[in-house]
Amino acid sequence: MLIENNKARLVRILTDADQQDKLVYRIGDLAREFGVTLRTLRFYEDRGLIKPQRQGSSRLYTACDRARLQVILLAKQVGFPLLEIHSIMEYYDQVDGGKSVQDALVEKFKGQLEVLEKQKLEVAAAIERLSQAIAKLSALQDD
Repeated sequence: MLIENNKARLVRILTDADQQDKLVYRIGDLAREFGVTLRTLRFYEDRGLIKPQRQGSSRLYTACDRARLQVILLAKQVGFPLLEIHSIMEYYDQVDGGKSVQDALVEKFKGQLEVLEKQKLEVAAAIERLSQAIAKLSALQDD
């Protein structure tokens, strides 16, 4: 049974009683919602970052998978390398959840913020040096 839900079509899994009320997203639904390709989602699956259920050849993602994808894409957008994203997802997967997991994630994100701030300063310095070099070269041409 298909259900329209703003950005994603939901599918009810009727395979067994335990899953009867479980709503899931299809791969195309998540790709459209998050603006990524199907290939991207399959890549994350190949790397073990998301683990959709299978129904025949279809990939079906739960709300938990969707939330994981949000964290993965955020980590990617802020420059974490794939190995670090794996580490972040290990924290995310801890069963106890709670404050310790949040604290660990906050620390990882603060560390990445420091890395990006340092890179920002390095880029600003490189831009300044490049501007000076251009000015000197332009002055030599005028002579």
